[in-house]
Amino acid sequence: MTHRTISPAIARSWLLVPASHPELFEVALASSADAIIIDLEDAVAANDKKQARRDTREWLNSGHRAWVRINDAASDFWNDDCDALGRTEGLEGIMLAKSESASHIYDTADRLPDGTRILALVETARGLQHVEQIASASSTFRIAFGTGDFRRDTATGDDPMALAYARSQLVVASRAARRPAPIDGPTLDSSQLLAGTQLAKQMGMSGKLCLSHEQTDTINAGLSPSHEDIAWALGFVHAFERSGGAITDGSDLPRLARAQRIIREAEDFGIEVEAADVDHASY
Repeated sequence: MTHRTISPAIARSWLLVPASHPELFEVALASSADAIIIDLEDAVAANDKKQARRDTREWLNSGHRAWVRINDAASDFWNDDCDALGRTEGLEGIMLAKSESASHIYDTADRLPDGTRILALVETARGLQHVEQIASASSTFRIAFGTGDFRRDTATGDDPMALAYARSQLVVASRAARRPAPIDGPTLDSSQLLAGTQLAKQMGMSGKLCLSHEQTDTINAGLSPSHEDIAWALGFVHAFERSGGAITDGSDLPRLARAQRIIREAEDFGIEVEAADVDHASY
């Protein structure tokens, strides 16, 4: 089975799958997740990591593709993770746990094949303090937020306001470094998933980690432009073109840029809008 292709630069749902449970790899592949991450870090006990690496390499070398979360650069397992993945064919890229400095990114990149994409997982106070350097590192592809470990490291509560500053810092650093918008951490309580996904979008994040394939549809829908957004965008662009590109006030060009981004995202995600919706949209 071939997993549908969504560019990782705009991927919405990032499904973490324990490397110690290879029977779940195919389940993840059959899901609607935009991206799959085989997890060699927190999801695998120390005694099981060796076998988990073998199972991960075997699956990726048999025609499958996925990202892999490796242990942090200060751990006893990082070196073996890098050695194993350097000889793996189907590697989309790696997620580096507990990224705390640009040197962690560069050291990891040096151990992997040239051009390997690195998702920098920021999940500590030190990582947040150095997020600008991490985002600017040439090997950083995108940043993700490890909310659970960050709360444990900083004794921060789970109220959205408590993490607003941290989320904003990741968004600003990503934008300043011209990286794709960051990936938010998982929402463990499925009853709060929709609210958590909406929060990520409001904060300027465009992806979200999840631990269950059952959450991927909600995340994809929540981080995609709505039919109302698409209808507005198409209507605005049509009206702008009919006017010959006339600028009526200072908001026209920013609104045009937003409309074009929404249309591009809709095309990338394969979302269609009914003609009637466009006809009734207000511009």
